Amino acid sequence: MASSDIIKLLPDSVANQIAAGEVIQRPASVVKELVENAIDAGATDICIIIKDAGRTLIQVVDNGAGMSPTDARMAFERHATSKIASADDLYSLHTMGFRGEALASIAAVAQIELRTMRRGDSVGSRLTIAASKVESQEACACVPGTNLMVKNLFAYLPARRKFLKKDAVEMGHIVHEFERLALVNTNVDFTLIHNDVTVHRLLHGSLRRRIGELFGRSIERQIIPLSTETSLVRLSGFIGLPQFARRRGAHQYLFVNGRNMRHPYFHRAVMSCFEQLTAADMQPSYFINFEVDPCRIDVNIHPQKHEVKFEDEQGIWQILVAAIKEALGKTNATGAIDFNVDDAPEIPAFSPDTNARATIDVDESYNPFERGIATDDRTPRQSDRTGVDWDSLSGRFNRERNASLEEVRSALNIIEQSRAATAGRQLGLDELPDQDMPAAKTDDIASTRQPGSYITVANRYIATPVRDGLMLIDRHRAHVRVLYERIMACIADGAIATQRMIFPETLTLGAADDIVLASICDSLARLGFDVSPLGDCTWAINGMPSALSAASPSETLTEIIGRVSQTGELPDTELFATIAATMARTAAINASCNMSEAETDMLVADLFKTSSPNFTPGGLPIVMTIGIDEISRLFN
Repeated sequence: MASSDIIKLLPDSVANQIAAGEVIQRPASVVKELVENAIDAGATDICIIIKDAGRTLIQVVDNGAGMSPTDARMAFERHATSKIASADDLYSLHTMGFRGEALASIAAVAQIELRTMRRGDSVGSRLTIAASKVESQEACACVPGTNLMVKNLFAYLPARRKFLKKDAVEMGHIVHEFERLALVNTNVDFTLIHNDVTVHRLLHGSLRRRIGELFGRSIERQIIPLSTETSLVRLSGFIGLPQFARRRGAHQYLFVNGRNMRHPYFHRAVMSCFEQLTAADMQPSYFINFEVDPCRIDVNIHPQKHEVKFEDEQGIWQILVAAIKEALGKTNATGAIDFNVDDAPEIPAFSPDTNARATIDVDESYNPFERGIATDDRTPRQSDRTGVDWDSLSGRFNRERNASLEEVRSALNIIEQSRAATAGRQLGLDELPDQDMPAAKTDDIASTRQPGSYITVANRYIATPVRDGLMLIDRHRAHVRVLYERIMACIADGAIATQRMIFPETLTLGAADDIVLASICDSLARLGFDVSPLGDCTWAINGMPSALSAASPSETLTEIIGRVSQTGELPDTELFATIAATMARTAAINASCNMSEAETDMLVADLFKTSSPNFTPGGLPIVMTIGIDEISRLFN
């Protein structure tokens, strides 16, 4: 007979490992939790030491309050915390942590060594833990504060350790987390060291200074202050000027009561203020701090505490939008009318007691139609009041026009021939197609057509009739597919040429992006990029792939770095595919590019020569067909 008791209480070590999956997702999560604990302990100087992007060591040293031997041991028990004592305390939080889960979760997946001492004590305490089990605790000599080392992260969860990304990507996440913590705690000195190299050394100061130290001094000239205070919220911080918006890599940070948060609703509020000032794909930078009554927000949403609920979201939305528009208006970011013009006409003040009169003398007898049109049986056309003989002038103009008409026709023919001959080079393709459309790889294209049967709509889509209805082609995406396959073919042949730049361009990156770029330099060299480090997160772009001669070097590299950061560790072939897709998207034509009929014909022809003409490398549709039945339904 089977036992009726099947529900068992999990051991604490197993429960802690399960909980660690929510709290500790990667090395950056450990850095966040340990630094927040140091800040809650009143530390004013925090040093973070990293080895192998956190795999081997994450060490946080602070000068905070320290702990007694009993507190040091209790800190690693699940749900043990000094931040709150009752549920009511959740609505008056002024600390970063309060759950009592972080240290227990870290101890479940790594080896811990802790040295801590309170001010006034003569001796400190040393504690070692592995897999949630206390191995030893003893007295030791140390300085006031806490020194906590996390060794061999995920050593007891091999599956989790296997799925960590490469060091450059994981270190990039650590740097991003460090930036969030440093921005919101400007009164604390921070040091970040990776593999014995100092990545950041920040001294306490103003928010503007901290932004410049993290992202480069040039950004201080690209941001403007934001400040307003109401009964609901007090807003402070900085927003970026519209002209410095970026397609990728914009610095966007929201804080509430000294805590980092992600809030899509308020992000949309910020973006709505820039809709008419930037292109749709551009992202402005912003650093905005919300100060609200703690009882009107809820931070107990997720173990990582990034999500925050506001009681007055709609009201704060309106205040935020008004504050940003006011800040932009003060700096003329939205444009202004200049009334102080030296040569402006003098406009007299209006007086109801005076009669309006013309300020210019008008000859009422003058008739502009007086000279008429000369005919064969009438008198020659008269000269006008200016004394110009219009008959003589018109005749001379007509003679000169007829004399040069042949020259104009000849010039137009030369221009047309030149444009057709260079159409392939303008699109980054090899040669013009034949006059007839080549056999397509889909039944939607008719085998024969008349030249010029393509119509360009809104400089974005190509429309052409097909057997089953009307075909629409997104020409930007079509060009992306064509360029992508050509770049991949060149990579396979090792035939990507580098075009040297006469004046090298400099690119300044954040610390996280600098680490990623350094890790992919060899791969970029195979793709035709020539970049070299100048120090202080600045790089020189000395050469670009010849296929990208029309693209912006800095924008292309920023796009590549962002894609590599998102995709993480990839084999070389997949990394090349990712970079090739970015290169193709950057160099492809856009809506501002006008195309001739020959260029349009050639683009469509080369699209249907590719291996996958219906989709971009990213899976977006290129070709759509509107069937006859659907067109009929449009006309009821």
